[in-house]
Order: sequence, then structure tokens, then C-alpha cells
Amino acid sequence: MPSDNGLNLGLLLFIPYRAMETRVFAALAAAGFDDFTPAQARVFQRIGPGGNRLTELAEQAQITKQSAGFLVDQLERAGYVERVPDPTDARARLIRIAERGARAVPLAAAAVAEVEAEWTALLGDDRTDTLRDILTELRAHTDPWAE
Repeated sequence: MPSDNGLNLGLLLFIPYRAMETRVFAALAAAGFDDFTPAQARVFQRIGPGGNRLTELAEQAQITKQSAGFLVDQLERAGYVERVPDPTDARARLIRIAERGARAVPLAAAAVAEVEAEWTALLGDDRTDTLRDILTELRAHTDPWAE
């Protein structure tokens, strides 16, 4: 049920996320990584340290394998990811973060940390910790890939 302001919880979660995403993309663009889209980020941010198969990325991003393939192709052309043989299956390929993508990751992480610091200054440490705890619990019930 929406609150008095008419915004449901999903929207209340989404609006701050988009604000953070906008800041991250601005920081990346300022550093020369201006050819990166939110759709590509949805796939990119799910790539694990050892790489992932395309089907795994598609599942985790909740998009079709064809869409994931299209986005990975774009990321590969831009130098953010690379496809390498899967050491456990000679027929399969893994998508890994390439050198250019690895350079972008700490910039994005710094922008996220900056936004989180601002939010913590606004909400205070205790409320921020409570918010993180609540959202972590909610994720455990809504994200099939939560660890």
C-alpha cells in the first residue's frame, strides 16, 4: 500500500538508486569512460572475479541470453570485457573484465562511496546502519543470487 506521499516502497528504493547511478555515470564520463550505458552496467556489475558464462550473466541481470549477448558484444568492442576459454569446459567461453573495465571499477566504487558518505551524513550512522541491515535482509528474500 502506498504511503501518504503516494510512492510505493519499490519507487522509494528506485529513486535513490537512480540518483546514485547518475552520479556514478557522471564520474565515469568525467574520467573518459563516457561510452558506458546503464543497460551495460547491469551486466558488467555481475561479472565475478574469475569471469562468468553468458547464461549466468543473463540470469543474474534478469534479461534474455540474446540481450546479454548484445550488451556483452558492446562492452567487448569498447574494451570493458573480454571473452576467454572456460578452463572447465573447452566448448564454453567466460566473460571477464578487461583492462579498460578494471580501470573503471575503482572510479565507480569511489563515486558510490562518496554518495554513501553523503547519505550517512544526512541520515546519521545509526539510521544508515539500520537501513543497510533492512535492505540486506530484504535482498536475502528477493535476490536468488544473494550470498
